Parts: sequence; C-alpha cells; structure tokens
Amino acid sequence: MKQRTRKSAVKRFKISSKGKLMHRSHYLRHLRSNKSKRQIRSLKMMKIVSGKYEKKIKKMLGVA
Repeated sequence: MKQRTRKSAVKRFKISSKGKLMHRSHYLRHLRSNKSKRQIRSLKMMKIVSGKYEKKIKKMLGVA
C-alpha cells in the first residue's frame, strides 16, 4: 500500500535546504504585551526540531 503524507504535519513543518526540520515557535498568539520585544523577535524565527521527534515527523512527511 502507498504511504500517505499527514496533511496536518505538512502545514506545521518545513524541511530546510540542508535537510533540517523546522517549525514555527509557540507562545506568540496572545499575552504579547508581557513579553519583551527581544523575546517576540526570537519567537518569530523558525526553530529546528531534533531528536526522536524529528525522525517521527519526517516519516509523517514521507521524507525518511
């Protein structure tokens, strides 16, 4: 049977040109007035997924 990609994972994760798995940061939706500008700037950047989760998510995306 053909392997299907998980559409929910496709929406949330992206593979970089080097093959690293990236995701958007959380803690950015609300209560932003309490957070510092520096914290908000750093949260806007995409983060790298590593460890056992990376392997599982890549499998969901049909990469690994």
